[in-house]
Amino acid sequence: MSVKAEFKAGVQASEVPRDKCGVFAVYGVQAAAVAIYNGLFALQHRGQESAGMVVSDGRELRFCKDMGLVSEVFTGDFAECLPGHSGIGHVRYSTTGSSSVVNVQPFLANCRDGMWAVAHNGNLVNAAQLRDRYQKNGAIFQTSTDSEILLHQLADPDFFDRKDRLRQVLAELRGSFAVVFVRPNCVYAARDPWGIKPLSLGKLGGGYVVSSETCAMLQNNAEFIRDVAPGELIRIDEKGVKSMRFAEVPRSGKYGQCVFEHIYFARPDSHLFGQSVYKVREDIGRVLALEHPVEADVVVPIPDSGVLAAMGFAQASGIHFEMGFIRNHYIGRTFIMPTQGVRSSSVDLKLAIVPEVVNGKRVVLVDDSIVRGTTIRKRVEILQGAGAREVHVRIACPPTRHPCYFGIDFPDTGELVAHGRTVEQVRKLIGADSCGYLSIKGLCSVLDDARHFCMGCFNGEYVCETQQATSRESLGKSCGGNIRYRCGGMG
Repeated sequence: MSVKAEFKAGVQASEVPRDKCGVFAVYGVQAAAVAIYNGLFALQHRGQESAGMVVSDGRELRFCKDMGLVSEVFTGDFAECLPGHSGIGHVRYSTTGSSSVVNVQPFLANCRDGMWAVAHNGNLVNAAQLRDRYQKNGAIFQTSTDSEILLHQLADPDFFDRKDRLRQVLAELRGSFAVVFVRPNCVYAARDPWGIKPLSLGKLGGGYVVSSETCAMLQNNAEFIRDVAPGELIRIDEKGVKSMRFAEVPRSGKYGQCVFEHIYFARPDSHLFGQSVYKVREDIGRVLALEHPVEADVVVPIPDSGVLAAMGFAQASGIHFEMGFIRNHYIGRTFIMPTQGVRSSSVDLKLAIVPEVVNGKRVVLVDDSIVRGTTIRKRVEILQGAGAREVHVRIACPPTRHPCYFGIDFPDTGELVAHGRTVEQVRKLIGADSCGYLSIKGLCSVLDDARHFCMGCFNGEYVCETQQATSRESLGKSCGGNIRYRCGGMG
């Protein structure tokens, strides 16, 4: 089998989709449903499969959720149907469980002490173990997602009578999670002990807001206060914000913030882990130009996630920057589409070439990453077909050679084009004249404190265990799911 034939066969392999979601919460905010809508709209890039919110008026929890974009789920007079001053919201891309209406968050449950609703971003690596424990005791799961396990824990008699019940529930979880809860009279928010997923706290009028990214705070004219700390649980009620710890700092003294948030996931106008996403991506491009210089006529980004790195590359190299590809913004991000078949069929619709920019020129093509290699090879072919004399690929992160167990869409090494291959072999597979990746050292140089970032997908060194074990406290692998609701209320 030829190299190109091997590549084409490889990208057709089946996969389990894993990626990110976005969570948003408010307390003490008039017209909470409108604020949540604005927040979720700003977080739409984090999940385009489904959206939902739960709002409390102090007595009753009302909800609206369904498959689709935020603007498609919340229509008409939705805010009038969801009165209240506090609530939570969620946009989803399936990390575990199928892309199905039953998996739309937030989830609601009526426990002995009343209503709870939860929304979760992340991937619980001990979900299968916890799920099995509750099913053996007769519990019935309505969804296939790992997130539903939180509700079963809250109803667990072993936890229920404990004063620090929610802290004990969270302490049992392993993996990545940024989670928000709403009760009739308060909101909770928590972040996993490694800080893998981002979560921030802000002030909105006389109330508060919690969000996966600060861009959603800006959408509501809220003021950023601080990040929720790794291993921290906060309660927000009429008394204000109360901070508690449910887990200590990891013994290594290092956190495991997901570096892909800065490379790809987050919106450029967000501040994550103490740094501007915009600035980090631009600096990455500058370092990339120093590490992999090339004689060329034009720098062309893959929009939108490659634009800032390409700008930095052009500034550092002195090579002219041009938008050689124009993105159709009515097509979703192919990386976060739920199946390889959908991704492949969407690639040609997403970007259009501008032949005048590349014809007869030596092109530096800058993208944020190469995961499966499906899209980058198509873009190289399109440039060559438009008359580019040379195509030099530059990638704004190190080679992705290892799976991610914490919620990114590459769980299987068989899907990773860089796994088991040299950069030169990758270059041949994608058909470029040259190929250069940012080094891990170069990536670390643009981060304020690189030791607190997880780079397991690059170097295979993970922040915590990833494999299933047998004891109640040990770690496992996840499973996931949800139920169809449209609108309703539960008191």
